[in-house]
Amino acid sequence: MLHFTFLGTSSGVPTLTRNVSGLAIRNSKNKDWILVDAGEGTQHRIQQAKLSLQNLIAVCITHVHGDHCYGLVGLLASAGMNARTAPITIIAPKEIQKWFEVTAQLTDLHLPYQLNFIDVNEATQIQPLTDELSIQAHPLSHRVPSFAFSIITQHTQNKLDTQALIQLGVPKGKAWGDLQQGKDIQFNDQILKASDFIQTHIQRVHAIVGGDNDRPELLAQPCQDAQLLIHESTYTQAVLDKVGQGPMHSSAKMVAEFAQQQGLGNIILTHFSPRHQDSAGQQAIAEEV
Repeated sequence: MLHFTFLGTSSGVPTLTRNVSGLAIRNSKNKDWILVDAGEGTQHRIQQAKLSLQNLIAVCITHVHGDHCYGLVGLLASAGMNARTAPITIIAPKEIQKWFEVTAQLTDLHLPYQLNFIDVNEATQIQPLTDELSIQAHPLSHRVPSFAFSIITQHTQNKLDTQALIQLGVPKGKAWGDLQQGKDIQFNDQILKASDFIQTHIQRVHAIVGGDNDRPELLAQPCQDAQLLIHESTYTQAVLDKVGQGPMHSSAKMVAEFAQQQGLGNIILTHFSPRHQDSAGQQAIAEEV
């Protein structure tokens, strides 16, 4: 299972109540977590969420606009000051690596751990991060190259076929325990093989986190087996009609219609324009979904 902590949901600039883009995704099986985007002030939100930078395994940056990346360098510096030594994977546009390297040089920043940069254009095939967690990038449509990320976790669980054992009359207790541990047992003058009574269940969870995008339909193929889509909803449709296509963002209505066409069971909207920050603005967005 995946746990999501929204560190910022405002578009462009922070407000009094919302930070700019940042999303922490944690694997429920352990303390490992991924950060998608790191706008200004993200590390402060991380502290409030009680997430440890020691357990951060990867940072994914959707695109180069500042409200999605200006907090990255400070966050990485803080991880170093907290005596981190384990490497961090950075999946991002190649410009992000250049920006980090120049900033580190000009500010005398020396990290005590390694950064493994992966050009997001090379992450369009599934990239394993851990034994249970993988990631894949999908191109979107925006004023600059922008990407969505599939976050995929897969857990394998072995369960004992208790109904079969009951039908055979195998009593609960040590015999069941041995079979569960993969040990063959003797019962009524026959050998019961553990492999015959172990059922393997694979639980796969697939969530898609989108960057800025004015064409939700670009995610049609990845969404076919996804349980959740997190997508920007910068405007209501009325505001989008007024501002035009220049900013290249989506409205709540566009995302909702796409999700309905795809049969998606769960969507979460984020990246709201500051003009929609008050209760009336949020209500207008909700009414389009």
